[in-house]
Amino acid sequence: MDHSRAPVLEALEAYHRTGQTPFSPPGHKQGRGADPRVVEVLGEGVFRSDVLASAGLDDRSSSGGVLEKAQELMADAVGAEHTFFSTCGSSLSVKAAMLAVAGPHEKLILGRDAHKSMVAGLILSGVEPIWVDPQWDAGLHLAHPPSVEAFAEALAVAPDAKGVLVTTPTPYGTCGDLEGLARLCHEHGKPLVVDEAWGAHFPFHPDLPTWAMDAGADLCVTSVHKMGSGLEQSSVFHLQGDLVDPAVLKARADLLATTSASVLVYAALDGWRRQMVQHGRALYGRTLALAERVRAAVEEIDGLHVYGRDEFVGSGLAADMDPLQVIIDVSGYLPPGYAMHDWMREHHQVNLHLSDQLRISAQLTHADDEESTGKLLNGLRDLVKHVDELPRAAVRLPSPSRMRMEQVMSPRDAFFARTEQVPVEQAAGRISAEMLTPYPPGVPAVVPGERLTYEVLKYLRSGVDAGMVVPDAVDTTVRSVRVVAL
Repeated sequence: MDHSRAPVLEALEAYHRTGQTPFSPPGHKQGRGADPRVVEVLGEGVFRSDVLASAGLDDRSSSGGVLEKAQELMADAVGAEHTFFSTCGSSLSVKAAMLAVAGPHEKLILGRDAHKSMVAGLILSGVEPIWVDPQWDAGLHLAHPPSVEAFAEALAVAPDAKGVLVTTPTPYGTCGDLEGLARLCHEHGKPLVVDEAWGAHFPFHPDLPTWAMDAGADLCVTSVHKMGSGLEQSSVFHLQGDLVDPAVLKARADLLATTSASVLVYAALDGWRRQMVQHGRALYGRTLALAERVRAAVEEIDGLHVYGRDEFVGSGLAADMDPLQVIIDVSGYLPPGYAMHDWMREHHQVNLHLSDQLRISAQLTHADDEESTGKLLNGLRDLVKHVDELPRAAVRLPSPSRMRMEQVMSPRDAFFARTEQVPVEQAAGRISAEMLTPYPPGVPAVVPGERLTYEVLKYLRSGVDAGMVVPDAVDTTVRSVRVVAL
């Protein structure tokens, strides 16, 4: 296929060149009706290229097949059989993937380190989760993707499950054994669905971890906006094999997706695919070398330590790791990572990727260079000089085994049950009716239907005092919790 072409971008250029006059949405009419103060911030080009996909970019019947051609090129670029674009982020895409595999009251095996979007999918669909515990590193207090053996045990317990869903890589860049897991699933005739939101770049350089389609997965969801050149909310489904019907996936995605898809998102996805096919290997070769230099430089800063393969990869740990996620151990200092994250933004205008009580991290992509990483390193060097000025707060970290709670109701039943709001001191032993999710990374500490424990509640309450954000809680201070009414 001709990867010098970019069908969406070409159609958008033709729309401008032919002087189309819209009497259709969007109502700003290519920016003519937009408030000049808004245009000054967003730019004229955003509004000029914000057109309808159908009866705009393409004709009313989509006879030009613009989107279909762009999706075919993307599939060819990464070696998938089918590709579908999504403009609602992987939060929607993973829900559609779940619905394509399992329906109401059917079982789906998935890692308990799932993103909150998967839990939302369980609530919306009524699918029954069979949870598989991640591989806990008790020393680092960090979860790696579940092992193949753990999934095998779940399949033995729930042979009627419709499929397996795993998150890899994690936001910390650690990866599961997808090849082994794909073999296991296919031995049981089950589809493997991978939430690979953080791995959109994997297909484009051999020194990055093996990506889901090459590992044998059936369905993979990627967030191109996370590590690629896509705009926010750009996501892609990739599909291969015959265990997931592409027509069913398309129908499930259509059930959830917007009918007013953003051409801006489509165009950026299309252009990113062309960029990666033509220049991806060179771009990521340069970025991997840059990441190695950054890691070495951070390691030289007093009190900071960068996690490497010897700590993340091995027996009982991850199968691989993405070196572009620079995860920095700050546990040698008393201020939690949250406070350091905020200090870097305030004093150096450096926005880190994620933070927790023990770590901060920097996400590198092909967009980074010596200038951007120089700002990061200068900020980190200054941070350690001022670390004693940062607020100190102790986060009560339970042991990994105490982080897991009993699922006593389905997430859907608990979420829609009659509820009450109770003080956190009275919530232990009650059944949660809400998600409680430290964000980032967006993995729920509590899922609706789980029986709350004193240890987890103390962790969340002390975490909020230390700077943790729990945005999906009814009470974001976690001084009270929504529970199933007695």
